[in-house]
Amino acid sequence: GIGGTFHYGLQVSIINSPAEYIKSFIHKTWLKRYGSSPSEEMITLMWSFIVSIYSIGGLLGSMLAGYFLVRFGRKKAMLLTNIPALLSSALMGLSRLCGSFEMLIIGRMVSGVTAGLALNIHVPYAGECSPQRLRGAIAITASTAIAIGKFVGFALGLREVLGVDALWPVLMAANALPALIQLLTLPFFPDSPRYLLIDKKDKEGCI
Repeated sequence: GIGGTFHYGLQVSIINSPAEYIKSFIHKTWLKRYGSSPSEEMITLMWSFIVSIYSIGGLLGSMLAGYFLVRFGRKKAMLLTNIPALLSSALMGLSRLCGSFEMLIIGRMVSGVTAGLALNIHVPYAGECSPQRLRGAIAITASTAIAIGKFVGFALGLREVLGVDALWPVLMAANALPALIQLLTLPFFPDSPRYLLIDKKDKEGCI
């Protein structure tokens, strides 16, 4: 769950608290780059684009999930979701340092791809690996991880934590941590027996 649907819950909630700081960053970057202040409408448009492009990335990730599940298997597909997760963290975390609000836009879209993949891979992987008597409880970890991700995102966004002007890039890059945790732990997990039997024809591995 930490490396799966947690990403979605986290990214949905952390975007709220640094809103004014990101708008200020867009204003300063535009002024420095073009020598004139952007209109309020332009700042609102850029901010809206940063928020909404996450859904476009989610759509792309969801469309790719089926291919990833069959081509790489459940476990490897879950591991591959960490590539866009870490890439998006780097883009958003370094956006202010590089003076580029475009990096925020691209980073949010790539983060959406991560969420789209993870949402659609987590459930079949967890369900197919779990014993039959625990399948319902294991499958519900997807929604549990989303809820925990939202809670953690709101907590990190508090002014006493990372919700201040100096630290909003760190807040936006927070999804690197669950990706790293998954990279360190998931290789020790088994692959899906269903995938091994039906897609790989590996009956011995399945058993």
